[in-house]
Amino acid sequence: MRLPLSMLEVFAAIAQRGSLRGAADQLGLTPSTVSHQLKSLEQQLGVVLFARTTRSVTLTQAGQELARGAGPAFDQLAAALQSAQETGHGRRGLLRISMPEFAYDRVIADGLPSFRERYPDIELETNFSEAFVNIFEDGFHAGIRFGDRVDKEMIAVRVGPPVSRAVHASEDYLRRHGVPQTPRDLTHHHCIRIRLPGSGRFVPWTFVGSDGEYTVDVHGSLIVNRLPVLFHQVRAGLGLGYAMVEHRPGRSDAKLVHLLTDHIQPESGVFIYYPREYRNMELLRVFVEHFRWTE
Repeated sequence: MRLPLSMLEVFAAIAQRGSLRGAADQLGLTPSTVSHQLKSLEQQLGVVLFARTTRSVTLTQAGQELARGAGPAFDQLAAALQSAQETGHGRRGLLRISMPEFAYDRVIADGLPSFRERYPDIELETNFSEAFVNIFEDGFHAGIRFGDRVDKEMIAVRVGPPVSRAVHASEDYLRRHGVPQTPRDLTHHHCIRIRLPGSGRFVPWTFVGSDGEYTVDVHGSLIVNRLPVLFHQVRAGLGLGYAMVEHRPGRSDAKLVHLLTDHIQPESGVFIYYPREYRNMELLRVFVEHFRWTE
């Protein structure tokens, strides 16, 4: 049986107010509409729910059984509606953001203490993944990625500066294997590659020259899927790594040498992106404004 919610709402109002006119006033309907809805419900159920006289309207035994079950259900439904409204417009509740680890380190980490102090009732869940996620299907409210990798249908707000990349090496590695002078020289070096979760593809080593952008097909015996592991192996002199350069004061890595930076075009920067359906969500709005990048 299809659930007749509007009819059940009329039934609950009559049971609560004790008259059709009282129910009509409560629901903002005419008494004739309330009477028609009640008759339709009784016909659909095949039972009489109220004993009606000119002076009173009282529940029958069938009506009492329905009221016993429908009353708590309507209270629960009202509570659910209230909760949904508060989630969309209040500053209390769960906010789930997907991001790569580098985005947390570069964009979120420094501003998190002040965000936590300002919005103590927001429960922030950061899920770390290099793979692209479906915001709706995977249960997230937003994601953080490079700007050129954000779906054009999403709203995107810059939360970080443009990003420079480089080929990273340790001084020990360069003493033993020499310094590559051009990107093509990398084919003769031990290169540590990053495999992307989800797609299984390697992060391309992309450069720019007089003929535009091109990719060098590098090789090596080490493959990782996390940047911290890549940098650990590069510092240990196990090979060259292709990744971002850290520019923030006090966060640079003096143990690494940055190579071929003149051959690499800067990235567009880091953006938080989210569906248009979430543009009025207060939890997300305050998060975006707190971490929005300003020159």
